[in-house]
Amino acid sequence: MQGYNCIAVVHRDGGKWLMCKRRKDPYKGLFNLVGGKIESGEDHLAAAYRELYEETSITAEDIDIQRLITFDYPLDGCFVEVYAGQLKDDIQVSGDENELVWKSLDDNFFDMKYYAGEGNIGHILEILKLHPELAEL
Repeated sequence: MQGYNCIAVVHRDGGKWLMCKRRKDPYKGLFNLVGGKIESGEDHLAAAYRELYEETSITAEDIDIQRLITFDYPLDGCFVEVYAGQLKDDIQVSGDENELVWKSLDDNFFDMKYYAGEGNIGHILEILKLHPELAEL
């Protein structure tokens, strides 16, 4: 079964999180959390940090992330691990793969005209709110 990850990066000051505007399918043109593919044999947490760095330049020194939830898609032969954490400092993010944008946590992340994941991004935020030890929202 193929594994993927996505990472909810909460801004140091809370109130917003980092998203990417996808340049390719799936979800081309929609906002999504950053993340990617877990390579065969790769430690899953290490894969999350690797993808985070590749897409945003955020390092393990900038943020502590923990796995929040996992979505299992047996009919599609894959799963998605969701990691979350809050930046320790106010840093400059950069990446070439997708446009990076800080989105207010007041947005309606269940709106599938703007956000990827069939409502999962809204669900992720609601679960994250239940775990203030991961991020001050």
